[in-house]
Amino acid sequence: MSFPSPNCGERRGGARPDLVVIHYTAMAGVAEARARLCDPAHEVSAHWLIAEDGGTEQLVDEALRAWHAGAGAWGAVTDVNSRSIGIELANGGAQPFPEPQMAALERLLAGIMGRWGVRPERVIGHSDMAPARKSDPGPRFDWRRLARSGLSVWPEARSGGRPAEFLGHARRFGYPDVEEGLLLRAFRLRFRPGVEGPLDAVDAGMAADLARRFPVDAATGAA
Repeated sequence: MSFPSPNCGERRGGARPDLVVIHYTAMAGVAEARARLCDPAHEVSAHWLIAEDGGTEQLVDEALRAWHAGAGAWGAVTDVNSRSIGIELANGGAQPFPEPQMAALERLLAGIMGRWGVRPERVIGHSDMAPARKSDPGPRFDWRRLARSGLSVWPEARSGGRPAEFLGHARRFGYPDVEEGLLLRAFRLRFRPGVEGPLDAVDAGMAADLARRFPVDAATGAA
């Protein structure tokens, strides 16, 4: 099997992947995305690229550190590239993700999670770990579908939370230490797409449920 992207290196400190980060390419098509992810001048890459028709290409060996996450954090993990596998979905960011692409993603995720022991709560979006910079995979991505298949998580509680506790609970789930507005935007992109306005009891209740069921270790960032 060939791995055409040179934009990779060894995982630092002997780290093993225990996160998966999902992205969209925000480019015209899969060919343009592939060219960029394999171009040494751009210094970006991902382990996997999935086309709209479900075609799946491995660009970097999963054992290596691809350059997909950039600055950000999940729990105590600040070098997300060394602890994650990155998946790019060919999508401009505004359109739905086609059924063949989602089905291919589900198959790929099941394999990655089995190979590396990644837990469902450790499958996150780029916007989750970098709320100040990123919005992918965006409001059109079907996180609930992944959760129904055991490939990610979804909150059970939908109300009754205390807004004053939202930040603490969201960070206990893994969100980084950013100001409330940025964190709320990232949280809603994933769990309440299209909702606007002030932080409310539904946001707080969902965050509290996630923190209760899927807390990260404050020291290691592990689930």
